[in-house]
Amino acid sequence: MVSPHGIKLAVYLISSYFGDLNAKVCDCLLRRGTQTLYQVVSSTELSRTNVKNCLLVLIHHNCVQAFALRQQGGFGEEPKVITQYMALFDNIIHKLRFPKFIEIVSEEMGKECEEIFEGLLQHGRLSLTEIIERYKEASKQGDSSADAARDSFNSLVNARFVERCPAPDPLLEPPAAEETAAKKRGAKSAKIQAQTMEQQALAAAAPMESMRFLVEDIWNDSVERADKRTTDVKCGMKKQGDLESNTKDPATGETEVLWRANFEEFIRRLRHKIPPLELVNCLVIDVTLLRSCKKACVANVKVRVNNDAAIVLAATLELSRHSETKLRIDNSVPQSINAIYDEVIKREGGLGMDLERIRASLDDLGCEAPLMEIDETYSVDLKNIIEQARIEEVESIVLKRYGREAYRMFRLLSKADRLVETDKISDTTFVEKKDAVKILFKLWKDDYLEMKKVIARAAKQSEFILWKINKQSLWEHILDEMYHAALNLRLRITHEKEQEKEILQMPKDKLVGELGNKYMRLRKVCIVLESSLMNLDDSLMRFHDF
Repeated sequence: MVSPHGIKLAVYLISSYFGDLNAKVCDCLLRRGTQTLYQVVSSTELSRTNVKNCLLVLIHHNCVQAFALRQQGGFGEEPKVITQYMALFDNIIHKLRFPKFIEIVSEEMGKECEEIFEGLLQHGRLSLTEIIERYKEASKQGDSSADAARDSFNSLVNARFVERCPAPDPLLEPPAAEETAAKKRGAKSAKIQAQTMEQQALAAAAPMESMRFLVEDIWNDSVERADKRTTDVKCGMKKQGDLESNTKDPATGETEVLWRANFEEFIRRLRHKIPPLELVNCLVIDVTLLRSCKKACVANVKVRVNNDAAIVLAATLELSRHSETKLRIDNSVPQSINAIYDEVIKREGGLGMDLERIRASLDDLGCEAPLMEIDETYSVDLKNIIEQARIEEVESIVLKRYGREAYRMFRLLSKADRLVETDKISDTTFVEKKDAVKILFKLWKDDYLEMKKVIARAAKQSEFILWKINKQSLWEHILDEMYHAALNLRLRITHEKEQEKEILQMPKDKLVGELGNKYMRLRKVCIVLESSLMNLDDSLMRFHDF
């Protein structure tokens, strides 16, 4: 369920990138859920042609996923296949993070890879032929740049920054047929089928893991097609009815594979925004969250713990890069002591370390000790570290918004595992009861706390007020507030640029005197606002993507 301000932010982003018509269709899908073409036309009151064109644009830019649903026909009628459309909220919000994604590619892969990747973000999805053509045009080296494009593209795929596009419209069987098949296969399969229709569609559309990053078997054909293809084909644009993951090349009639940015990989790398100190204090190591900030986290551990711990941490991070398992934040990930040892001795300063020193370092880092010596593994708790980071984020908000006394009371409740009575909160935090009641009711009114009244039926009937934090509802509330703040920042940036649009359109050599001062003021304001938006997005990801 998407929050109200989350929907407003997503619609505004679509409007900024693709115009008001596409935003109207997107708003319909986000608010009403999965819809057919007829339902979207009816809800938006747009023409069928306009709605269809908008859906094609949104699908092409990975903001909407189509899927076909087989429905039983009436008596004596054949089953009907109806195409449904669902908005991909996460992919829309990722547009806020495009500068971060580009920065990661630029730092890790270089300028050539950055140009190819930027083209994928700009056009949504491209075939290899189109990627080659764009690279040739940008480099102005003609056919001689094809090899460079090949190397850069292969690097992006090997790093999992780029993946094959999902199937255009996977077919889902009726729920009744799926439930019957699940019962025949057993209870385990029945649990798998307990997904929503949208989750099933996304799973059905996703390419197999063995094919998701496979490029070698089609590269040579793509290079040949690029040489034959005429230059009047506009990159990133396809025929109106052709939005499949595999599309036909107009020059040869053969099928080509479309590629897009792999947002999942970038989110994994951005998870390092949790401060490294928390990794030590939470008594766990989250190898997935640390993957992209290896140097920073290793340096932090080296200062706060010791050099051995830094070497072991670096080895653990490297092992996580080769894991093919998609980790969930509520699971623990066991890692073999032998695998850690093999990786440690490859590193500078690690050759002289034995198993006992490695075990001691793992203990210093807070890894869970193994229960048995046989098949010795060390567990990595992912849920605890995310929850701790969220709590500290909310505590900082409470401190700034409501003051230090409210912060102490909120912190007490965040550590409590049961309802806490008003008097106990007042006594523990050294806040006068009268003031404590005012603060608690203010936090409750703003949806930071939950309240429960209990009547004690004794000789003298009395009423007690108990307080607690419902973390799940609190996370949702904070996330909605962050979406609201992000929307306001985007609107303010747009307003500032609109106010000075004439200055932005002027040549730089004419920006002197008063005009130059206005330009510098606008530049500073935009830098502050955009930096604030990027910092806010770090916190936003902590509550939504991690």
